[in-house]
Amino acid sequence: MNRFEYVRPASVQEAVTAASQPGSVYLAAGTNLLDLMKLGAARPERVIDITRLPGLGEIDWRPDGSVRIGAMVRNSDLAYDERFARTFPVVAEALLSGASAQLRNAATVGGNLMQQTRCAYFQDVASACNRRAPGSGCDAREGENRLHAVLGWSESCIATHPSDFCVPLVALDAVTEVAGPNGMRDVAIDALHALPGETPERETALQPGELITALKLPSDAAAFADHARYLKVRERTSFAFAVVSAAAALRIDGGKIQSARLALGGVAAKPWRARDAEAVLENAPPTQEAFAKAAELALSEARPSGKNAFKIELARRLIVRALSLSTEGTPEAMPALPASPFATVPSANHAR
Repeated sequence: MNRFEYVRPASVQEAVTAASQPGSVYLAAGTNLLDLMKLGAARPERVIDITRLPGLGEIDWRPDGSVRIGAMVRNSDLAYDERFARTFPVVAEALLSGASAQLRNAATVGGNLMQQTRCAYFQDVASACNRRAPGSGCDAREGENRLHAVLGWSESCIATHPSDFCVPLVALDAVTEVAGPNGMRDVAIDALHALPGETPERETALQPGELITALKLPSDAAAFADHARYLKVRERTSFAFAVVSAAAALRIDGGKIQSARLALGGVAAKPWRARDAEAVLENAPPTQEAFAKAAELALSEARPSGKNAFKIELARRLIVRALSLSTEGTPEAMPALPASPFATVPSANHAR
């Protein structure tokens, strides 16, 4: 780990000013940043500690039914907040499927939004990685790549975004509140993370010094609470990143789907919103045929980036499964294995 300057600002504005200097990073829980620093994949010159900033640790419900969640709210606190879990169950299910209970007790909302890829070549400083060292190449292209991207990748980078949390947020049109040198602005989660193109080192839409201060979910997202699920296929039962994941949310009335939301994780460098699939589901009956058609549309642009063609069919099948379970209705209690399509006791409570 390199030597760095440690700064503990007293206000958001002080934090933004300090972080506007080149080589600066923000420190929240550090569950991603500290690992990268120990590996040498991140070598900041200045670490800005935002853990004690006022006003970032609250869940604020608005009169219109929308909610503002401070960036320092812990993942477990949000997932187990009764009103939040009841109003946005698909988000709570995604939160509880990520990492371990210990990490969820430490990890923050803002940090989860800003976590970086877990691609082994990004983390290994001996490997070529355009995301970590622009212009060096991408060893993943000819390396171990069975878990890499099948959508939105480029010759420069085939990494995937690791977050569970962000997948339903994209589906529900969540927005980040951002403070920066030029004041406050909102950035949609769908626009926050960038596809690699020819500049994979540019991972988000944030400008230098900008800090996510809150996450906001709109009131109309609550309309999907009765028919919403998050499913995740992983290589082991818990504490594993998604091979493929899917968030599905439906509004059903009169035997037809009035509106649909669908997003995928583990398939691209950002959470992938499947808008064409959503459109074909509207006004359709909730049948396996309709779900299969939506799945085909969602993966119509997919192509392997290596030895990962299986992920395309896996994603199609997971979409059908997620839509089918959404149609059955959101469970009253969190499944024993949240987000798992293989949970055998779906009515059991998840232990905190």
